[in-house]
Amino acid sequence: MVEVVLADHVCMLGEGPVWDAERHAICWIDILKGEIHEFNVNNASLKTISSNQLIGSIAICEDGHFLAALKNGLGTIKRDTGEINIFSSPEAHLTENRFNDGKCDPAGRFWVGTMSHLEKPDAGSVYVLDIDGSVDKKITNTTISNGMAWSPDEQTFYFIDTPTSQVMAYQYDKESGEINSPEPVITILQEDGYPDGMTIDEDGMLWIAHWNGWQISRWNPKTGEKLLKLPLPVANVTSCTFGGDDLNDLYITTARKDIPEAELLNQPLAGALFVWKNCGYKGMPLVKFRTTLQ
Repeated sequence: MVEVVLADHVCMLGEGPVWDAERHAICWIDILKGEIHEFNVNNASLKTISSNQLIGSIAICEDGHFLAALKNGLGTIKRDTGEINIFSSPEAHLTENRFNDGKCDPAGRFWVGTMSHLEKPDAGSVYVLDIDGSVDKKITNTTISNGMAWSPDEQTFYFIDTPTSQVMAYQYDKESGEINSPEPVITILQEDGYPDGMTIDEDGMLWIAHWNGWQISRWNPKTGEKLLKLPLPVANVTSCTFGGDDLNDLYITTARKDIPEAELLNQPLAGALFVWKNCGYKGMPLVKFRTTLQ
């Protein structure tokens, strides 16, 4: 059911998968190596861009290039040359912090969280990079900012702060980008690890990656019910997204980080990119970052 996309490639901390429909490519990052990987599913070619710094997440801009949350700040990366242009550094004064998970909302704004390198409690925040380049802080006192998703009706924002083991739902206004009235809608049991990255399908059900949980799960955020468990042969499952021509292939990133060398013998595929083809569910189309920033 679940296949390895690239048998000879593993990431230390694979994360942030993004499906580029125009290029028929799945893109993902290795946070610790500072790399962006782009795999064309039509010709099975792999391209890697090195940012030479930590990278927390990526989005695709309307011009086709990458928007990246880098150690040095938010910036664009040219896909043909790898040229980086940093244009905003909202936490330049917080040298122990880095960016983590990020995603574009239905209006084309980029939401991204920060966290302490040492995972200090309450050291992070969630920011929104608007299409005019302005940055606004939306959530404070987060620890490990992770999964983000918006409901198909564009009225709810879902967010994970991993150590809480919960998914929070916020009322969301697409026009203004404002969020309010947070409430927990899903709780992950301790024996299932910790919630990490997340995506949503066209039915409004949330798909959650489990760090130290050996699985991807599907949930109904209206009822808090766990609908499906997809076992994986690795412990640290980091994120997922839908791709393919019909958005019915589920791509899954994983990590080798925090796994002892001896244990890696039991999970040699840790850090690999997996896919569940024709999974029977369909994702939401990618929203690109709407910007004129160069």
